[in-house]
Amino acid sequence: MTFYDGQLVRNSGRIDLGQGYDLYYEESGNPNGSPVLYLHGGPGGGMEASARRFHDPAAFNLIMYDQRGAGLSRPTGGVERNNTALLIEDIERLREHLGIRQWIVSGGSWGSTLGLAYAQAHPSRCKALVLRGIFLGTRDEMHWVNQGMRKLFPLEWLECVEGMSEAEQDHLHSTIRARLSGQDREVAVRAAIALAKFEWIAATVNPDLKEIEAELTPEFSLQYSQIVCHYVMNDFFIDPDQLIRKIGKIHGIPGYIVQGTCDWVCPPWSAVRLHRAWPGSKLELLKGAGHSSAEPAVANAILAIMEDLKGRGQ
Repeated sequence: MTFYDGQLVRNSGRIDLGQGYDLYYEESGNPNGSPVLYLHGGPGGGMEASARRFHDPAAFNLIMYDQRGAGLSRPTGGVERNNTALLIEDIERLREHLGIRQWIVSGGSWGSTLGLAYAQAHPSRCKALVLRGIFLGTRDEMHWVNQGMRKLFPLEWLECVEGMSEAEQDHLHSTIRARLSGQDREVAVRAAIALAKFEWIAATVNPDLKEIEAELTPEFSLQYSQIVCHYVMNDFFIDPDQLIRKIGKIHGIPGYIVQGTCDWVCPPWSAVRLHRAWPGSKLELLKGAGHSSAEPAVANAILAIMEDLKGRGQ
């Protein structure tokens, strides 16, 4: 199999969401192809152009967009009127704007969370779900990020929590949110980059530090950290274990789950829980693979799924 690199944006636009928000989206591939919605991670991460490489441009009409406050959607870093229910409404508004009846919904990390929440709210609109690096939005998972990952990445953790008391470290995202809201931009930028760097380094088995540092500009890091702290502090606006409790709403929708066994950000247990609760879903546990879709084994698995869906005429 060959990746479909070098794809260009065929169409782009904005949708006015009201109350000061708009949504930026892009389309690539075949306008008459099978529609695929790709949901980025974060929350607040923004579109990943590299996601195009998984989709045959002759077969798929790929739609990507920046969620509220993320990427090129406006306002940058906006957290008022920004929650999971509104993100689901935004997806429906985008679908209606593009005149799409049904689509394949794909996403990783927070994108898997939002994809599941959307599918449970609008199951008739989903032809299939392709999910990577499963995150179910639970406090147990966030406890791991705050308390477990530090044991695997101690130096990055110490850099992230520099100057914090132990009590502040135990409430990492609220502490960083306070620094982001302060008057000292230098302090805010340092906190934002440190948080993002801690998560980015954990996302791959062999992280490229130069590449990560180039990506984590002050502008991106402030936007990302502002939104992700907002969602973490509100339990991602998801009821306790909601995505498992309501899994019956998506029974019958084909589900494809890709999960690395060395995913330090979203450990495999959540993927296994989802698979066990979702009859007919397919789980690929990739030995030695990490969290990011750039991991070779993860990328190959996603490409294979999309090629299979193409062959089935999905």
